Amino acid sequence: MKSTVREKYADIARQSRETNAASCCGVGTPGTYTIMSESYSSLKGYNPDADLSLGCGLPTEHAHIAEGDTVLDLGSGAGNDCFVARAATGPEGKVIGVDFTPEMIRRARLNAEKLGFNNVEFRQGDIEELPLSDNSVDVVVSNCVLNLVPDKGRVFSEIHRVLRPGGHFSISDIVLVGELPDALRQSAELYAGCVSGAIQQADYLDLIQQAGLENIQIQKSKPILVPDHILLEHLSEAGLRDFLASGTGIFSITVYAEKPGGDDRSARHEKRKVNLIELQTAIACCEPGSSCC
Repeated sequence: MKSTVREKYADIARQSRETNAASCCGVGTPGTYTIMSESYSSLKGYNPDADLSLGCGLPTEHAHIAEGDTVLDLGSGAGNDCFVARAATGPEGKVIGVDFTPEMIRRARLNAEKLGFNNVEFRQGDIEELPLSDNSVDVVVSNCVLNLVPDKGRVFSEIHRVLRPGGHFSISDIVLVGELPDALRQSAELYAGCVSGAIQQADYLDLIQQAGLENIQIQKSKPILVPDHILLEHLSEAGLRDFLASGTGIFSITVYAEKPGGDDRSARHEKRKVNLIELQTAIACCEPGSSCC
């Protein structure tokens, strides 16, 4: 499955945004399957060149990112959420994107260079084993990525490890209520397209709790309606009727959770403000002609 995901998303990195938007998470049969993605155009920091229309939500909109934060984006693609996060964290903050696919990393780095951002960094790596130190980030975001990962529990454990005490995440992802037919679950194409890799919503939330994260909240939920012509590539007409009658729901959710350890995040921000004021005062003091220079 990891090889399938890497191959599919390498292809996506090479194709146009319009092609991605006309298919299931950028893969599968072209059509009118744009219902997963949401518009970033109103968000500060949005850059169309970095938007491959691969998401299923707007996690950065709900992530409560503050100036000076260090933000981590899991499955950063061409850099879309990283650049929106960078607008929120400001020049004093830092944004790190981690992606599994070398082609995506190259495309994201090119976008960052074009924009002249020196506080946005892209690292190639597996989000089941993040290339970051313990307690090193304030906020984690991710958009329609964990459903592609076989061991989702391991990812949440890694999120817990890299978050600072009091840090939090906001993640948009695909979950299920009810069981998918075997033919859909076994489709590698739909796995790479974010559907068959989804798990039950209750199990998803339970994995977050098992990882030691708390204050779990669903910030947003919307149904995903997969077009019949895509389902019919994997199901017979009778199978499609049974599936539609089964009550199974496919949902995009944006979920929030925190790492325990007290709200030292606010204290860090106050310290940053004090340090910045001291630095500005020192610069002003040492200007030519000042009394203390």
